[in-house]
Amino acid sequence: MKIETHPRDDHQMTLVVELEQEKLEGARRKAARRIAEKVKIPGFRPGKAPFDVVRRLYGDGVITEEAVELLVDEIYPEAIKEAAIQPAAAGALENIESLEPPKFIFTIPLQPTVDLGNYQTVRLPYEWSEPADAEVDEEIENLRRMYATTESVERPVQLGDYVMISLTGSKAGEEEGAAPLLERSSFAVVVRKEGRPGEWPFAGFSSRLLDAAPGAVIQFTHTFASDHEDESLKGQTVEIAVTIKTIRSVNTPELDDAFAQKTGLGQTVAELREKMRTNVNATAQDKFDDQYYETVMEQIKAGATIKYPPQVLEHEVEHVLEDMENRLKAQGLETLEKYFGMINTTREQFITEQARPTAQKRLERGLIMDEIARVEKIEIDQQSLEEEFGNTWAQLATSDEEFARRTKGGTKVSREIVDAVAMDSANRLLTRRVLARIKSIATSADGETPAAAQEAEAPAAKPAKKSRKKAE
Repeated sequence: MKIETHPRDDHQMTLVVELEQEKLEGARRKAARRIAEKVKIPGFRPGKAPFDVVRRLYGDGVITEEAVELLVDEIYPEAIKEAAIQPAAAGALENIESLEPPKFIFTIPLQPTVDLGNYQTVRLPYEWSEPADAEVDEEIENLRRMYATTESVERPVQLGDYVMISLTGSKAGEEEGAAPLLERSSFAVVVRKEGRPGEWPFAGFSSRLLDAAPGAVIQFTHTFASDHEDESLKGQTVEIAVTIKTIRSVNTPELDDAFAQKTGLGQTVAELREKMRTNVNATAQDKFDDQYYETVMEQIKAGATIKYPPQVLEHEVEHVLEDMENRLKAQGLETLEKYFGMINTTREQFITEQARPTAQKRLERGLIMDEIARVEKIEIDQQSLEEEFGNTWAQLATSDEEFARRTKGGTKVSREIVDAVAMDSANRLLTRRVLARIKSIATSADGETPAAAQEAEAPAAKPAKKSRKKAE
């Protein structure tokens, strides 16, 4: 067997395998026996018909086609072993260049590679600070709203009201009858003095409703930012019409010890406030950490060289779609196709515009973290893994109804469930330790050699959904 290897620009390998002619002839004999086993040939027991009889009945083409399949199954593992290739996914037979002598051309996706470059020179101070008391006060007010009662009123809109409205928005100067850029009917708005991130259709919208009476129609113009997340609204000046349907005033409970006890967050207002402070701090730090590690990872990636074949990216795209479908099913939406219809897109367009960019970012981040774990010799000890496994199991048992149903009451747990939780626990733990190491490097003073990874783990770590080691 003669083997030639030719690297490709897309991180795949072209493998040319040339065999002795006798190999093909031997495979043709095996193929004829296989054909004879599959079909009934008069006068012969299954698999016992002579080669010439099978050849006369089915022809050289059928026998040769079957022989090629046999040869490929036989020589492919031998060829990649001899060529010292570690595939990232199954290779493909691209061409049969000749049969005299037999010459096969395979395309083989290679394992991803990462050169981290000078990643230890990346620096970014970690400058998180606790949120102001006003943010804690706001969260307490939100909690009071959760326990509030409402009643319909006939007065104009005031701060704190729930207002049911309908809204349409058309591009300024657009001809009458054109499709609106914005349109919603019968949705509720909480009227606040200041805008909030994520408020629809823009931050500060609810304050436009102040002093409007029930049944009133408010009209105004708004110009959306050039970097607005909705492509159809970027930089657009929109004429908006809002109809006030109903106004409900909100009666919030008194902030006293009785209310604190009712929420289950403390026996006193002081205990409630302390609990809310802890929650606000944790949320704020999670948000800061997400942005911090995002920035550091982008700096590391800018100096790294990452190579992977297209099959690995497509594999990650499938994971993105699978994760999304599972989330939608948990929300009562049966299929991705229904979701695509709701957002007026196609599967192909969604993959191109959203799923593939997300998958690429996730894949490259995972590859970088795996390489840092390898280079920095970050490992997981058995005791830590067992503790993480216990924590993960307890969390799933209290937060996932399906998991709790399948594992409660002393029911024997399948090996598959145990292995899945163990894998998730290992990924969580390794991710935290890698992030802790990245933070240690990024916060080191210039000229210093970063200290070894600390036992303290980065608080922003998120559980990994899948093992990132290789495409399945």
